[in-house]
Amino acid sequence: MAEEPFLETLVGFGRELRSAGLPVGTGDVLTYCAAMEPLDPTDLLDLYWAGRTTLVSRRDHIPTYHRVFREWFLGVPGEPDEARPFNRSAAEAWANLQLPEPEQTGEEREETESRMGLVGSDVATLRSKAFADCTPDELAALRRIMRTVRLTPPRRRSRRTTPAGSGRQPDMRRIVREAMRTHGDPATLHWRQRRLRQRPVVLVLDVSGSMADYSRALLQFAHVTSRASRRVEVFCFGTRLTRITRELEHRRPDEALAHAAETVVDWEGGTRIGDSLDTFVRDWGRRGIGRGGVVVICSDGLDRGDPALLESAMERLSRLSHRVVWLDPHAGLGAQPSLGMSVATPYVDEVLPARDLADLEGFARTLATLG
Repeated sequence: MAEEPFLETLVGFGRELRSAGLPVGTGDVLTYCAAMEPLDPTDLLDLYWAGRTTLVSRRDHIPTYHRVFREWFLGVPGEPDEARPFNRSAAEAWANLQLPEPEQTGEEREETESRMGLVGSDVATLRSKAFADCTPDELAALRRIMRTVRLTPPRRRSRRTTPAGSGRQPDMRRIVREAMRTHGDPATLHWRQRRLRQRPVVLVLDVSGSMADYSRALLQFAHVTSRASRRVEVFCFGTRLTRITRELEHRRPDEALAHAAETVVDWEGGTRIGDSLDTFVRDWGRRGIGRGGVVVICSDGLDRGDPALLESAMERLSRLSHRVVWLDPHAGLGAQPSLGMSVATPYVDEVLPARDLADLEGFARTLATLG
């Protein structure tokens, strides 16, 4: 990614802002590149507002950002009119910027547009590239992009009700109170509807040797999920089950993953899915964790344990939880399913792929519909 011409331009712009005194970090520059993906990189307004949204954290930094933007992208020195707020329409913003149109021939214009479009294609390619095929630098970039993933926890309707503008159940208490204020004639009807409560989410991650190419990315995704809701429990398993919910409470992903790695003693070892799920159902399921919730198992299904134990644990888990989702890095590739997957599939509600960031983003969108 770093060799692409236009990406180098965005990175250089970040360095120039940092040299001018703005606190612009590497993660901010990556967020800027990701923000330019759905935008038009040939549009200077898109360049300006995407950078101002992602690279500027304080209002008094806006004049410096405006000056550096003009000097870096346009080569226009001097101090512009920095008193204007730049919060009007696009046409007025364009007039305020006073960006001159560079004179280019047809071939030069085509080459510039091609280079400026590379940043969007690079980010899209990286999102759809399997974790197993990524270089360490690409994995680091993916982990930073993953921090921007937003999850909506699944919800269910509770038995308790709350006031609402419309519904099927009249709010008799409010109606009677209003009727007493109006001497017996209620002016309007009031309604109640059932409240929405978050369902618990349980992530059970396979960190055995066969999942070495995916386990760290899935663990960071679990950290993002735990930050989205308090009702998230995270477990890891190889040959035995380990709860790492408290370790992932750290705000910084690197610290959270480091604490989790210290807690899990069977990292990249053998795989005993049946034993681990049986431990979860017997020990943690009895405490109410996962009861009526969405249980997400992230594994390739390569189990070295007893298939009968795995089937028994999955059968009890399906009765305990509301939904069971299996994230398999090899799903949809047309390969022969493993023995563990063959045993567990009858008790699984959804089997989804988890090869790359695009798959995880798809699961994040699906999670909200599992309530």
